[in-house]
Amino acid sequence: MAKRVFAILLLSLGLSACESNANENDANANKPTPNVTATVTPVPAASPSAEAGASSAQLKAGDKVKVNINGSAKEATVVSVDEKNGKVTVKIAADGKEMTLPITDVVRQ
Repeated sequence: MAKRVFAILLLSLGLSACESNANENDANANKPTPNVTATVTPVPAASPSAEAGASSAQLKAGDKVKVNINGSAKEATVVSVDEKNGKVTVKIAADGKEMTLPITDVVRQ
């Protein structure tokens, strides 16, 4: 009995696979879609919070900032800002070393 059911199943699948398009008036056929122009209003970007870092437009040479180095915050002074690469060169107040860091690691005081 199971062999007959299996044979009928295979035969029906084989016949359905060989069928050509039965419905020529298919609603899902590839038709050119009409151009719909939607009016999109731009959403103003959210201003970055001080905790997330400062943007390059907000930083300039001489600004007092806090930088995250190895998970600890240290006070520093901005030496230069590289807007193209998103980097800031700062001078650490505690030891006088200059370091180049990503802007995201710098928080304006």
